[in-house]
Amino acid sequence: MKKLTLLLGLVMAPLLGQVALAVPAPAPEANTATTVGARDIVQEIINVIGLKPRFELQAANIDNAAAVVYNGKRYILYNERFLASINNAVHTDWGGVSILAHEIGHHLNGHTLSRSGSNPADELEADEFSGFVLRKMGASMAEAQAAIDLLSDDETSRTHPGRRYRLAAISKGWQSANQQLLASAQGPQPDQRAIASRPETAARAQAAPSSQRVALDRRSVLTRVSFNKAPQEQFYLTTRLNLVHMTAEGVRVIGKLTKTNNPNYPYYIQSDYLDTVFVTDEGYLVNRRGQKVGHLS
Repeated sequence: MKKLTLLLGLVMAPLLGQVALAVPAPAPEANTATTVGARDIVQEIINVIGLKPRFELQAANIDNAAAVVYNGKRYILYNERFLASINNAVHTDWGGVSILAHEIGHHLNGHTLSRSGSNPADELEADEFSGFVLRKMGASMAEAQAAIDLLSDDETSRTHPGRRYRLAAISKGWQSANQQLLASAQGPQPDQRAIASRPETAARAQAAPSSQRVALDRRSVLTRVSFNKAPQEQFYLTTRLNLVHMTAEGVRVIGKLTKTNNPNYPYYIQSDYLDTVFVTDEGYLVNRRGQKVGHLS
């Protein structure tokens, strides 16, 4: 709690994702300690969208991060300590990735070509882009939303939307990328008219299990997972670290156990169906408020 209070006192949340005017200004004053990790992240973002990075990334003496244009050249400026603080606060480095993706979204959507500066509509477009990119890179929706959830204001201002609108925009982008990935994984779909003309084939297609259903035997079960609010439901962690739920329709994969960089909470459950749940060394499940919501048994 002390860390979070200090962080919020250091950063200026309303400026997150700001777009600097495309007018002559003093050249960006870059720090000499531009991190290789940040450059790798930008390359990863560019790779998933298939574009060339027509901008330069620089660590700079600014409050947080910004997309700017100087003398016709595009920059993304960021404060290294700011990104590190965000990652520490949200317990995952996806926080910093989402901020850089947001700034790249400003450039790629042409926002930095305007002289109007930051506005809610542009910020929502950049948020949607961020959600799309992070899903393509493998982040859960909670991870994609973590930084904005922490830093944004509740109410909409002249320059930035309120928190719920920004989270909804990130969710929209994330869901769009998720649908693309699912369609790609399933491959070309059969001609439904051809299936309908063959009753036996149609019957087999209707009986085919969902892509989220899996077979489960005792050898693949690592431990049972118990949630306080659903004590009668059967959840298990498999040897592949998948969280599965036993339902009347079969076994469904609903999450995955993933490592963090926090020694107090070395793992968390990455899931599109559950709120973020951290796992302690003792096997307790803890929510973001530090409340115990279940355990491994």
